[in-house]
Amino acid sequence: MSDAAQPSAAEVRAAAEAVKAALDRHLDAVERRSGQDDPAVYAAFDELAAAAEVYDELLYDTYDEVTPFEIPGSDALPAYAGPEDPSALSVLIRRDYTVAEPQRLLHQAQRIADLDPDAADEAAGPSADAAAVVGTSVHAALGVLFGEFEPDEIASRHKEFGLEEGDSTLWVAAADEPAEPGDWLSAPFDQADPQRVVCRFDVSAVFDEELGDDDLLEPLDRER
Repeated sequence: MSDAAQPSAAEVRAAAEAVKAALDRHLDAVERRSGQDDPAVYAAFDELAAAAEVYDELLYDTYDEVTPFEIPGSDALPAYAGPEDPSALSVLIRRDYTVAEPQRLLHQAQRIADLDPDAADEAAGPSADAAAVVGTSVHAALGVLFGEFEPDEIASRHKEFGLEEGDSTLWVAAADEPAEPGDWLSAPFDQADPQRVVCRFDVSAVFDEELGDDDLLEPLDRER
């Protein structure tokens, strides 16, 4: 950094004072919280994190010194800013899988295709050997599998289909009113607004590692 852009001692001092003020506001919000998901606490938390980050950067740029603060990552949900009494909801789900046993997947898809040739046509495209394609193509097999079973059933039977679970998350987001039929189908996830999330539930192997084998993994509700 050039000398011209170097923060002044006064700027560092002002940033330190901003952290102190943010600490006071955060403690005040916590002491006055109206419930577990009080938006004032979330807002004060975000303000404190932002103030600490500014101070940390200025301190390092000016004095080549660091703080013991651990600045939260950007993956935290912001404070809820949706309607107090939502009249409509959107449920956004993501589940990751790996194809751990391709042959098992192909076998299951082939079995479905043998029982329902139309399922093979939809997945592999209409042709004389569509059913045979399903038994040799992972791409087509996945089309058959997810076309035949609901996502929740696949989640509960994933090992049977040769899949291995990865992380998953479910967001329940408030909406002002129900969407018009077909309105968002071309881009179903573009309008996901973290500030509209009423609650979320996450599952990940990292939680198992943190909690230990004997601990109960519970859903996370708007985790920071």
